Amino acid sequence: MAQGSGNHEEGTPPPGARAQLLDTASAIMREGDVVDISLSELSLRSGLNSALVKYYFGNKAGLLKALLDRDWQSIVTSVDALLAKDGWSPEAKLRRHLWKVVDTFYEVPYLNRLTMRMVRESDDAEARRIADCYLSPIYRAYEELIGNGVDAGVFREIDPQLFYFTVTGAVDRFFSARLVLKHCFGQDTLTEELRDRYREHTIDIIMAGILAR
Repeated sequence: MAQGSGNHEEGTPPPGARAQLLDTASAIMREGDVVDISLSELSLRSGLNSALVKYYFGNKAGLLKALLDRDWQSIVTSVDALLAKDGWSPEAKLRRHLWKVVDTFYEVPYLNRLTMRMVRESDDAEARRIADCYLSPIYRAYEELIGNGVDAGVFREIDPQLFYFTVTGAVDRFFSARLVLKHCFGQDTLTEELRDRYREHTIDIIMAGILAR
């Protein structure tokens, strides 16, 4: 395919073009540590005609909305599956969730910043949809996880709302701090080794704060 052509047959997008646009947009934001893209760079990187953004998403805002939905849906599905697991203690479930949160932000470090951008720039109905579909389910999961742990005597009573901000803040701040790593610590790459160290550190700190003494 000629770069930027985007034509499979005359007037027909190539197979997988929609997913390819989303994957490329995600890569641009991840590598650039940004929450925006240029359609020209998207076309260059994907090898697809930027007109396909209008075809699939309406405009760039629609593309960002679809990316947000794609990334969040996988998270909500994962949390629902974790809550439904039988035979797992509340502590084991929470540890596994925190593990997954760190891994998710390593893969999509822009997620929280993109969410806040879309909420700010959307009308009230769309902002409410984002909250209802993606933010509220995570909060309700924390209510259930923490409540079950308190009932079992393994967690002390913790405000689930504040816990949500603690977890989100801990991972978002770290994985959006490439410039801090570069200028303060001489490291501008978030390696898997650094991710693993931070995952262990974060789980230890958070679990030490919630486990019943």
